[in-house]
Parts: sequence; structure tokens; C-alpha cells
Amino acid sequence: MALPRNALIAWLTRYAAGLRFPQLFLIVLGLFVLDLLIPDALPFVDEILLALITAWLATVKSKKDPDAVDAKWRRE
Repeated sequence: MALPRNALIAWLTRYAAGLRFPQLFLIVLGLFVLDLLIPDALPFVDEILLALITAWLATVKSKKDPDAVDAKWRRE
């Protein structure tokens, strides 16, 4: 069962909204998909690197409460 295209895009943008660098994640993901479609001289080297970068960006979540993190480091 395949998701409709609009549902997939909506899910992807909701997921990216919770990341620390959502625009960078979407750009790298788009480059990865484009790179899969364009043939190259060294097969799968750049695809693997882009996949690793995309996976790393997908794991970097945004800070929940930046004031709480800053208060930890302040001396009062």
C-alpha cells in the first residue's frame, strides 16, 4: 500500500519541523534523491555519503527549551 504523494510530503515536512536544521535536511534529502537518478563514474560512493549525512541530520533534534539549557551553565 503506497502513500499518496501529498501525504508523504506532509509527513516529511512535519518530521523535518522537529529537527534542528529542517531546511538543510530537506536540501540534502533532495540532493540524495537527485543523485540516485543521475549516473556517475564511481557507483554508490556519493550516494552512500549523502545517505549518511541525511541520516545524521535526521537524528539531530531541536532543543526543547533553550532557556533551561542556558540556565544550567549560568552562575548565579
